[in-house]
Amino acid sequence: MLNSKSESYAAAGVDITAGYKAVELMKQHIARTMTSGVCSDVGGFGGLFELDVEGMEKPVLVSGTDGVGTKLKLAFVQDKHDTVGIDCVAMCVNDVICCGAKPLFFLDYIACGKNVPEKIAAIVSGVAEGCVQSGAALIGGETAEMPGFYPVDEYDLAGFAVGVVDKKKILNPKSMEEGDVMIALPSTGVHSNGFSLVRKVFGVGEKDLSAPVAELGGKSIAEALLTPTKIYVKPILALLEKATVRAISHITGGGFYENIPRSLPEGFGVKIDRSALRILPIFDLIAKTGNIPERDMFNTFNMGVGMCVVVKKEDVDVALATLKENGEDAYVMGEIVRSEEKVTIC
Repeated sequence: MLNSKSESYAAAGVDITAGYKAVELMKQHIARTMTSGVCSDVGGFGGLFELDVEGMEKPVLVSGTDGVGTKLKLAFVQDKHDTVGIDCVAMCVNDVICCGAKPLFFLDYIACGKNVPEKIAAIVSGVAEGCVQSGAALIGGETAEMPGFYPVDEYDLAGFAVGVVDKKKILNPKSMEEGDVMIALPSTGVHSNGFSLVRKVFGVGEKDLSAPVAELGGKSIAEALLTPTKIYVKPILALLEKATVRAISHITGGGFYENIPRSLPEGFGVKIDRSALRILPIFDLIAKTGNIPERDMFNTFNMGVGMCVVVKKEDVDVALATLKENGEDAYVMGEIVRSEEKVTIC
C-alpha cells in the first residue's frame, strides 16, 4: 500500500486513499479485458499496447470518444451503476466499427463529487463488460474526485476507443449503387441517446418509475430505460468477412434523419419501409406519454434500430445469414435510391 495520505486534501473533500481502494476493487474487472496486445499494468502514467499488423498492408488507426449523457441521471435515481459502463464503451466502439475497424483498446474517465470505491468499481465493472463484448482491452483510465463541482452522489462518465483497419478495407460509401439494400440491426431500447427528452416525458427524479408496466412486458420504465446499449462489433466484423458492405450507420442522437445521411454519398438516399421497422414498445410509450410527433421520434431516437448496414443487393441473403449466425435478428429495412432527399420513411 502506498504511504500516501493528506489530511489537508481530505479536509478539502478529496480522499486520495479512496482512489487507491477503488483501483484495487476494479482490478478484477479490468483483468477480464486483457488481450495479447496489452503490455502495461494498471496504475502507470500511460497504457501501453503493442499493435499487431500482421496481414495488413497499411494499418490505419481509428479513434472514437463519447459519454453516457443524461442517462446517468436515471442511474443516480435508481442507484444502479453497473450497466452505464457498457453504454460508454458501446457509444465509442459502435462508432469505430462503422469504418470497418476492429477495436483494440479503451480508456475511461470518471469524474465524481465523492469517490466511493464500491460505486466506482461498479461503474468500471460495466466498462469491463463492454470491453469484453467488443474484444477491446481496458488499458487505462482516470477517476477524478471533484468536490464542489459535482454533487456528492453524482458523476460523469466518458470514454475513448482506438481500433485498426487495413486502409484498403476502410468502408467507402462512394461505392454505393442504386438498388443496394439497407439492413437493420435491432437495438435493445433507447440505448444512450435522447435522455433529456426521456427525462422530461417520464419525470425522471420526480416520479417513481419502478412499477411494472404492461406495455413493457412487465418491466418497469426504469428497467427498460437502463437497458444497456447493444454492442455490434463482433457481428459486424463477421459480416465484413462474408459480404460487400458499402456503409454502416450507428443510430445515436438525432435518430434516422441525422445519422443515416452521414453514410450516404451525394445524390443518394434511402427509402425506408415503415411497416418493416420493429419499433420497440418503449418508443411507443415515450411518444404516447409525451405526445411526441412521429417525425420528432425518428429524429431523436433509434426507434428499435441500433445500426444500419448497406450491402450489395446480391449479398443480402448471405449478410442476413451471417448476422443471424452471430446472434443478430437482422432484417431488410430499406433500399438505396437516387435522391436528394436523404431519408424517406414511407
